[in-house]
Amino acid sequence: MAGGHLLTILTFLPALGALGLLLLRGEDQEWIRRLALAVSVAEFGLSLLLIPAVPLGSAGYHLEEFRAWIASPPIHYHLGVDGISLFLVILTTFLTPISILASWKSIQHRVKEFFVMLLLLEVGVVGVFLSLDLFLFFLFWEVMLLPMYFLIGIWGHERRIYAAVKFVLYTMAGSILMLVGIVWLYTITGTFDLPAIQKMLQAGLVVLSPRAELLLFAAFFLAFAIKVPLFPLHTWLPDAHVEAPTAGSVILAGVLLKMGTYGMIRFCLPLFPDASRRAAPLVAALAIIGIIYGALVALVQPNLKKLVAYSSVSHLGFVVLGIFAFNTISMQGAVYQMLNHGISTGALFLLVGMLYDRRHTFEIAEYGGLATPMPRLAAFFLFAALSSLGLPLLNGFVGEYLILLGTYQRHWNWAVWAALGVILSACYLLWSYQRVFFGEVTHGKNRELPDASAREKWILAAMAVVILWMGIGSPMFTQRFAASCQNVLDQMQRNQAQEAAAPPAPGISNAPVAASVPGAPHISVERLGNR
Repeated sequence: MAGGHLLTILTFLPALGALGLLLLRGEDQEWIRRLALAVSVAEFGLSLLLIPAVPLGSAGYHLEEFRAWIASPPIHYHLGVDGISLFLVILTTFLTPISILASWKSIQHRVKEFFVMLLLLEVGVVGVFLSLDLFLFFLFWEVMLLPMYFLIGIWGHERRIYAAVKFVLYTMAGSILMLVGIVWLYTITGTFDLPAIQKMLQAGLVVLSPRAELLLFAAFFLAFAIKVPLFPLHTWLPDAHVEAPTAGSVILAGVLLKMGTYGMIRFCLPLFPDASRRAAPLVAALAIIGIIYGALVALVQPNLKKLVAYSSVSHLGFVVLGIFAFNTISMQGAVYQMLNHGISTGALFLLVGMLYDRRHTFEIAEYGGLATPMPRLAAFFLFAALSSLGLPLLNGFVGEYLILLGTYQRHWNWAVWAALGVILSACYLLWSYQRVFFGEVTHGKNRELPDASAREKWILAAMAVVILWMGIGSPMFTQRFAASCQNVLDQMQRNQAQEAAAPPAPGISNAPVAASVPGAPHISVERLGNR
């Protein structure tokens, strides 16, 4: 586990940047913006060092940092990165400086506090993707909550308080369920360490009864389903997106929603494989309903930002479907679609925010004919819309194609229904683009709207390059996380008879003993030594 301290630096560098911002006077707004941007760019540069640290074809964790933290109960500071979390961390560190640049002119009050919250939000998200201790994972999961609440509640729009409180209530409900599951799992295994728990379950040192496994799966899955959000737990998302500032929407859509699907891959499938299989038909049905429902609501949506928000409900349904198809190809497609959605939908929210900065409205009826006064912004918007609807050679096509292909190999009827979402996404994105940018200029205010500024062109050009690069060079990404995806599926295939002879994980005794766990009847637990 001699991985140096790169993961710790990546996790807490934004916190040091936030502390530096607090030392500046509130009147020094230009220096506040520059320092926040410098810290976020440095964070992004450091995150790129993770790429050579995760070799091609490697399924395990790398750069692990393991330190004792709390003696009783045994909680450890355990960080690690694999192919799945690698690009999610890079996606987070990439979108943060983009969000700071997008907020350069639009945030004019409480500037210092805004960028402090944005950097602290990055701490929580990066920590979630790197944590390998269940308690540490939960801690970072909760750290993420407060900055996002303040970003919506202070710098949001008219109904910001309602949206912020709704976001917190939904997330806290899921967090409580997950905490119950974590504590229950600790009472069974005697440890919070995720790799150790996986080894115990894989080797048959700990055996969960079907009822206990199903309840544990439900506790974790519901927390992650709320975060995705999976239909019908999605109602907090449109309000949060519409009321959040542009930077908040970009981070929320780009990475916060992926915490839910990441949790399903990292926890639900390898820890509770039998329960995952039993729940798969129901989960797939909810995912398909979310795909079609989200697309249909987006199709009739008069609010442009809410339209993009409902498109997230539809696109994240594809990710959940790919995960619970239990197919190598669909799993890789799900991970790739998580990255694609962060870029494509993040770009759409950036563009909607730029339109709002000019007209201070999200209503589609207030626009029309904008391609004439702002041709560059119109071109970037079309490029991002084509990416989101899955045009070949752009990033959205790769993820959706892999998900549908892998799902079809296991359940052709699931893939057929999900394919309707691809058709509907083209309908609502192209129709909304037509109403906003084509036709006659129906409002006099729109005739004099300025086109993209130099700062905005740099932001959009960076997003466009990544969209094209991910569409053309997809093997550069899939080769990094293919082995990790396969490893998740392999962990679902438990052959206890063969694995029982394998050496135990360090610090775990082979001496069997029956244990009675409150609330988990008929669970066979091996005696666990202290690490």
